[in-house]
Amino acid sequence: MGSIGKFEEIIGYKFRDRSLIEHALTHSSYANEKKIPGGSNERLEFLGDSVLSIVVSEYLYTHLSHIAEGELTKMRASLVCEKSLHIFAQKIQLGEFLRLGKGEENTGGRERPSILADAFEAVIAAIYLDGGFEPASRHILRFMPEDLQTHRNPVFNDFKTILQEIVQKNPEEMVEYILVGEEGPDHNKRFVVEVCLNSNVIGRGKGRSKKEAEQLAAKEALELMGYEAQ
Repeated sequence: MGSIGKFEEIIGYKFRDRSLIEHALTHSSYANEKKIPGGSNERLEFLGDSVLSIVVSEYLYTHLSHIAEGELTKMRASLVCEKSLHIFAQKIQLGEFLRLGKGEENTGGRERPSILADAFEAVIAAIYLDGGFEPASRHILRFMPEDLQTHRNPVFNDFKTILQEIVQKNPEEMVEYILVGEEGPDHNKRFVVEVCLNSNVIGRGKGRSKKEAEQLAAKEALELMGYEAQ
């Protein structure tokens, strides 16, 4: 595990409160194993996800004034999905600095996309809490592609966005994703999510991260609706 000082050099930000970045780099497997007060980086991930969405939304809105809302939504989804965040995390060598439990360490946790993507969001939150919106925004914008047009046609299927676009044609309809279970040890956990339409379950998914499980639940819902999800 690399030092905090080295990580600060890589990201170009020096923390006033280093406990924030230490927390951001702490996976649940390590927190549970060491019984760390305050737990893992999951709460920071929650906050970082929101900050990331705001920054990317503003960036796209400002730089692509000619693009319609629906297309902007798809582009944002392609930039903040697990696949993209995994790539961003690799650029700052994030895996080297994670605090992992022994089981996760021994099964390749430092390279696992879901863990890196979640930690990337947690780091955003740590910067935001330590220095405010501006440094968090600068950090995020480092990863935005120079040619935004390349992200107009994502190479992956964002099933959640597709499902939302179908449902929002009827304003009275509401989609909700509910975590209904977790299976397996910390280093090999599976999350189970159900997607509900007006409280009725229309899809179920299981994945190595909550995001993956949500995508798979949306995929099943789309297939039930007759959409041929790839």
